[in-house]
Amino acid sequence: MSRYRNCEGVSRRCCLKLGLGGLFGTGLVDTLRLAGQASGTSPEPQATSCILVWLDGGPTHYETFDPKPLAPTEIRGEFHPIETKVPGISFSEHLTRLAAIADKFSVIRSIRHNQGNHGAGNHYMMTGAPPRIPVGCGSFVSFHPSLGSTTAYFRSQQNGLPSYFSMPAMTRSGGPNFLGAKYAPFVVPDDPNKDDFRVRDVSLPGELEMSRFDHRRDLRAAIDRLPRINEPVAGDPVVALDGYYEQGYTLVSSPEAQAAFDIHQEDAKVRDAYGRNSFGQRALLARRLVEAGVPFITLSEGGWDHHVSLFGACRKRLPTFDQTIATLIEDLDERGRLDSTLVLVLGEFGRTPKINVRGGRDHWSNAMSVLVAGGGTPGGQIIGATDPQGYSAVDRVLSPENFASTVYSKLGIDPNAVLYTPLGRPTHLVSDPTPIAELMG
Repeated sequence: MSRYRNCEGVSRRCCLKLGLGGLFGTGLVDTLRLAGQASGTSPEPQATSCILVWLDGGPTHYETFDPKPLAPTEIRGEFHPIETKVPGISFSEHLTRLAAIADKFSVIRSIRHNQGNHGAGNHYMMTGAPPRIPVGCGSFVSFHPSLGSTTAYFRSQQNGLPSYFSMPAMTRSGGPNFLGAKYAPFVVPDDPNKDDFRVRDVSLPGELEMSRFDHRRDLRAAIDRLPRINEPVAGDPVVALDGYYEQGYTLVSSPEAQAAFDIHQEDAKVRDAYGRNSFGQRALLARRLVEAGVPFITLSEGGWDHHVSLFGACRKRLPTFDQTIATLIEDLDERGRLDSTLVLVLGEFGRTPKINVRGGRDHWSNAMSVLVAGGGTPGGQIIGATDPQGYSAVDRVLSPENFASTVYSKLGIDPNAVLYTPLGRPTHLVSDPTPIAELMG
């Protein structure tokens, strides 16, 4: 499995460690305590599931969805624009598959914010809330529940599968914060492209029979009935651990879980279409989780922090990215799932207009592109615009808050809801609950 690092040297392994910390480290004393939410009317859901493809590092908007062919050479770069299926809309030359189905999705070109480092930008786009204090580029922070955790809180699963998955690791701000460990993502670090792919904790070890498994479960339940366990203090970590043990039991015994992860049952042609690589097979696994009823899945794909040799890297990377995302959208559509599945593709920010001396582009939060498909989203749209040289969003300028409000609204969650921390402090889900009207259908 490739191990991508951004400019701060943060690897997927670090993110996995953070994922574990999110389960047991954040607000441990107040774990799973939540006073409630304010009354309000939730919007009618347009989507039942969301697949968020997170391009960690900050993908370039110039070389993807917002080419600038009339800009000076040092800005427009080496790639040429190509026409898409929708007249008047152009993408970069290495997105041929997506260009051919541009009528099936929309692209936002005008989101901008003021958090130009990985830690803060990640937090802002993953939560819809700006960090409350300055955050370093390599920081792992969570001041607000993530989109995935909040969705899991409002849209709990009933079939034994967790409501929120993240593969192959949790993004640095993808955790539950004060919502508690129960709403952290179920992390799947295993590579579904391997022949021996097997999700840990979802199947019994070969030497353990189901009868012995059930006996151990009954024994543990008897221990839990002891008075010292039966009367836990507020925030007792035993309560959180009990929840994870129960989730583990349910996963092992759930037919839906076993079926969802059995990617080897997919037709070889379908697997080939997604791409026989880790990213492609994770996207296929995400589609299977959607079919199993999981409300939120994050695919965290690193390696987009191109400060150096951007064009060589993109020549290798973009065709694979293009193949996988186009196949995911088409496959969902052919299976009748696109209307009920929201697909998002984004990173924490865009890249600088001027190519640096190392042949790369640096962090740039004044402009970025976001792909939005499914869940009732009208296709063939470009929303907003950057200036002729791509320096900044200048038309229909939108914020991360607008983006988060759109996601929540499409999933039938009121972005104006008020959550309460364990200490009783009210917190708005999104400070500006205005969704992007063009995406709402």
